[in-house]
Formats: sequence, C-alpha cells, structure tokens
Amino acid sequence: MTWEYALIGLVAGVIIGAVGMRFGNRKLRQQQTLQHELEKSKAELEEYRQELTGHFARSAELLDNMAHDYRQLYQHMAKGSDSLLPNLPGESNPFHYRLTEAEADNDQVPPGMQPRDYPESASGLLRTTREPRK
Repeated sequence: MTWEYALIGLVAGVIIGAVGMRFGNRKLRQQQTLQHELEKSKAELEEYRQELTGHFARSAELLDNMAHDYRQLYQHMAKGSDSLLPNLPGESNPFHYRLTEAEADNDQVPPGMQPRDYPESASGLLRTTREPRK
C-alpha cells in the first residue's frame, strides 16, 4: 500500500510541478509575448509594403497619364500656332517643333534638339573671347 501512495504522490507532484512551471514561468510568458509582437510587426510590415507597392503603381500610372496629356497639349498648341500664325517664321514660333506620332509615343528628346534651358551662345568658361576688365 505504501508503494501505491508513493506512486500517486509522485505522479501528482509531477503534474502539479509541470502546471506550475507552465503558468508560473515569467520567461516563457515573455517569450510568448515577444513572439506575438513579432508576428504582429511582421503582419504590419507586409501590409505597409503592399500599400507602398500600390502607391508607387498608382503614381507611375498617373505620371504616364500626365506625360500622355502633356504630349497631346503640346501637339494641340503646335497645330494651333501653325494654323493661327501661318506667317510667323519657325524660329519665332515657340512651337515650331511639332512632335510626330512616333515621337509622341516616345518620351525621349529627338536627337539634335537642344534643351530650352541652354543659352544660344557659349558663356562663362567656354567663351572664346574675353571681355576687357574695368
């Protein structure tokens, strides 16, 4: 009979000890809390990445639409300036260069066309003649 009481006491002690360790261990609770926070942070990061991807996709679409609309506006202005100012020389007409359909679909500047922000003549370091000092 003593063996039976000893065996029952041992099993009960192991069960109580296991339950006590499971619910009483602070490090285990902290680990579970940190694991939950990590999973939550990963989910938030993935959601943020999806939002960012959607934002840039929409921005690219809007920029493409804006470029297309700009090309249409430029073509409209060039056609209007040709029809409304037929006698104006090409150099005086700000829209003297008209985009062809192939160029309108291409976003690149045609070869040989100088950007508008450059001066017509050399200035500064590249000037060939020097002005006299006063």
